[in-house]
Amino acid sequence: MMLSPDFVAGLQDTLALDLRQFAPECVLVVTIVAMLVLRLFTALNRFHVGAVALGGTMAGLLAWMAPMLGLWETSDAPSAFTGLLALDPLAGFLRGLLLGFAVLVVILTRLTSIPDTDDAADFYTMLLGATLGMMVMVSANHLLMIFLGVEMASLPSYALAGFLKGRKSGSEAALKYVIYGAASSGVMLYGISLLVVAFGTGSLPAVAAGYANVFSGAGSASLVAVATLFFLIGLGFKLGAVPFHFWLPDVFEGAAAEVAAFLSIASKIAAICLTARFLLTLQNRVSDTASSLVLPESVGVALLLIAAMTMTLGNVLALMQTNVKRLLAYSTIAHAGYMLLGLATLRKSGVAAVLVYLVAYLLMNLGAFATVAFVRNRTGSENLDAYRGLLKRAPTLTIAFAVCLISLLGLPPFAGFVGKFQVFIEVFDAGRFYANAGSPNLAVAFYALLGIAVVNTVMSAGYYLKILRIAIFDEPLHPDETGHPTPLGETPDQTGYLALIAMLILLLGVWWGPLTDIARACVG
Repeated sequence: MMLSPDFVAGLQDTLALDLRQFAPECVLVVTIVAMLVLRLFTALNRFHVGAVALGGTMAGLLAWMAPMLGLWETSDAPSAFTGLLALDPLAGFLRGLLLGFAVLVVILTRLTSIPDTDDAADFYTMLLGATLGMMVMVSANHLLMIFLGVEMASLPSYALAGFLKGRKSGSEAALKYVIYGAASSGVMLYGISLLVVAFGTGSLPAVAAGYANVFSGAGSASLVAVATLFFLIGLGFKLGAVPFHFWLPDVFEGAAAEVAAFLSIASKIAAICLTARFLLTLQNRVSDTASSLVLPESVGVALLLIAAMTMTLGNVLALMQTNVKRLLAYSTIAHAGYMLLGLATLRKSGVAAVLVYLVAYLLMNLGAFATVAFVRNRTGSENLDAYRGLLKRAPTLTIAFAVCLISLLGLPPFAGFVGKFQVFIEVFDAGRFYANAGSPNLAVAFYALLGIAVVNTVMSAGYYLKILRIAIFDEPLHPDETGHPTPLGETPDQTGYLALIAMLILLLGVWWGPLTDIARACVG
């Protein structure tokens, strides 16, 4: 078939608008290529490309802000590239969040001098490549793009986990990550293949319509159930939810703290958003053609059970850890459980609450891992003993670390309290909503899980406050020759970085109204 000139011109105009909306991702691609090209010139071997990575991520963030600043016109269409990507407010918010987080991570790596000049190009290429994949994940509107985004995010992450040279635990962590990640990707791809076979399409809206037909009694329910299970296994692995959590502690312990921070936050943002988009699209279509309780009473209950196991196992095992990175890994698992509670409501307000939680989680988890990296650089240790008497050795760092840990615990007036409060309120409201909708058993399940979440929050105090007790009240292991604590050697740039994060955590904890309004607007 011959394409008419008018049709081609229309495609060119549409592509131009789509590329403008996709400009942040294009900027990251250009930055990656620039870093690889710079590596070809031996005269630039002494030049640290961290400056290029930082400039590229900041330029990407500016490109994301450009439509809001009126720098160029963008399309109002909710999708782009013939529907492969959904560039709606939800995707826009999370793309900006990922870019802002990438800027903070690049700054952190420059402060900790990991990577060195020789390895900087490789490190930042993988870091920005993984960020690019996660931005595709949060925008994916097609099963093919979902898998492509997951793989774009996963492959660089495997290498980042074992990036530190000569570290056996890092190599072991990377190998485990590759094996488990490859297995989960294979299962996920098989599930996607079955869904395409069952529905004849990979477009998420069309797939959701196919699910609605299955719930109405048409189609092969067994095939769809197996395909959905395999698909969700892949998402569960990226989330670190039970029973797909087993890779997290070993990978986080073996990887550099900077990499662990990136994996614990960026992958969580991408996986949560992808899961939320899939569930909301599904719920909207199913409730139009079948009972609005069909999905909550099946998928919703399953998510509640997974959330309960995830936060309970994460908190219980965190109590037993002596390595701070491993402790924070189990903390990450527990926080995935809290976020799944919000998704289990299968309501837009629940997803909005999770978005607020994600912003708080980004700040407090990044601050915690940054402290681990700074202490590691000074002491060479990541065990709890290295934090004994930390208040006397590095008071500013300790205060900022305390803000992050108390926020992770969920106490006011910090951002972690706001995030948990928003999610817990939505779980309570969901119970009341489903009780009024004629499903008292589902309401009881939500109320019961809310109680379990509160108990888990109290349980988490055992390890967060243990770190603070060691840092504040214990005596340092190695005093100087006069018997006084040896100063840790705080630098203004490191303390300024942590102070900024601590102030943002406090600000969000006392003034969360604008963020909640933005989150609600993003999910409609």
